[in-house]
Amino acid sequence: MPKKIRELKSKLSKAGFRWRTGKGSHTIWEHPLADKSVTLSGNDGRDARAYQEREVTEQLEVVRRRRR
Repeated sequence: MPKKIRELKSKLSKAGFRWRTGKGSHTIWEHPLADKSVTLSGNDGRDARAYQEREVTEQLEVVRRRRR
């Protein structure tokens, strides 16, 4: 079962990512230790797409590795 957009946003926020608004329902999440920013589209209650979950997981792992 796919995660909700709000769950992905919560994970990013807890890891220290900061967000800024984009066009429409897009939010752009940035972290100084991440390789790239993560763009999430969709309202909080929508199911996240597989590529969104994958992108969030990859960037969270990058930040975890660089903190060590």
